[in-house]
Amino acid sequence: MLVPRPGVAARIREAFEVHPVVAILGPRQCGKTTAAAEFARTAGPSRTFDLERPLDRRRLQTPERTLGSLSGLVVLDEIQRDPGLFDILRGLVDRRENRARFLLTGSASPTLVRGVSESLAGRVGTVPLAGFDLGETGAERWPDLWLRGGFPRSFLAANDSRSVRWREEFIATFLERDLPALGIRIPAETLRRFWMMVAHWHGQIWNAAEFARSLGSSDATARRYLDLLAGTFLVRVLPPWVENLRKRQIRSPRIYLRDTGLLHALLDIADADELDRHPKVGASFEGFAIEQTLAALGRKNGFFWRARTGAELDLLFLRGPRRFGFEVKLSDAPGTTRSMRAALEDLRLDHLFVIYPGDEPYSLDERISVLPLSSLPGVPQRIAGGPPF
Repeated sequence: MLVPRPGVAARIREAFEVHPVVAILGPRQCGKTTAAAEFARTAGPSRTFDLERPLDRRRLQTPERTLGSLSGLVVLDEIQRDPGLFDILRGLVDRRENRARFLLTGSASPTLVRGVSESLAGRVGTVPLAGFDLGETGAERWPDLWLRGGFPRSFLAANDSRSVRWREEFIATFLERDLPALGIRIPAETLRRFWMMVAHWHGQIWNAAEFARSLGSSDATARRYLDLLAGTFLVRVLPPWVENLRKRQIRSPRIYLRDTGLLHALLDIADADELDRHPKVGASFEGFAIEQTLAALGRKNGFFWRARTGAELDLLFLRGPRRFGFEVKLSDAPGTTRSMRAALEDLRLDHLFVIYPGDEPYSLDERISVLPLSSLPGVPQRIAGGPPF
């Protein structure tokens, strides 16, 4: 089964209108290679080099000569495997006679690949890509997407047990092969322990000292491990929103595993019944709803807010001078809470959306709307169109 992703191709085209180099960035196995191949099929003459294939790596042993003679679209897949190519690309795209556009895919953020930011500054546009979202799978399939996560081979597996097996193999391969290929020398079992700790901490405020004590390491080491998982697009570090209020506010980030399928694999959750009974079911649903909201809004990141008094907001989204809040409730019929009222007042929200797993939207008052999770793909239209009801 092929799940169309036309929005990805549109974002690539838009990025090429501004930049000679475009990079599709996302975790391993999220569909970057497929997206690049689909775009290449409609982009005219193209040439693809896969940096994981020994033959293509040999062809690029003299990269300036190999790439400098090409025109049209040139795809360099998994380019983080050869960081030296970034300097070569800078020289090529700066040449007046250059006739090529370069589409890169990478499984590590520029901060993890030394020299990338400096080499291609001002020349590269980025297209973030995660696993499938509700707009791609169909909103009615959200329970499967929540349980299995958005990695294509996990979501499209023939049954839950095969999906779990794929995710377990993904975790092992990432630790034992992908990280060493990036030049990261951390024992696989050490990072697996840390990753499992993050899974149990999913949805909570980051506490470096707590992680350091559990690992028997320093705060700096715990932070380095977190940055590593964030830089490979597996963990979301949601920053706090802090402003000049007459309240003390939390200034540490909140952490989530970005893919709930991997979260469930690390928590040993195999099916929907086990998920429903698990103590982390509420936090899992919260992280899933946040990721789907950000995907629908086309945002790389948002903010959360929490005051020392206990008032909080799961997600804050800014559009120009307007502010929109999102609160996630795993409840049959959520109502208004004191925390919601505090967030509306203190943050001066234009509107607060409460996301829940039900079927019917309803209004709590003129500035608070309750929306089914399945309606998240339509949120941008609600925001652009004024009052949602």
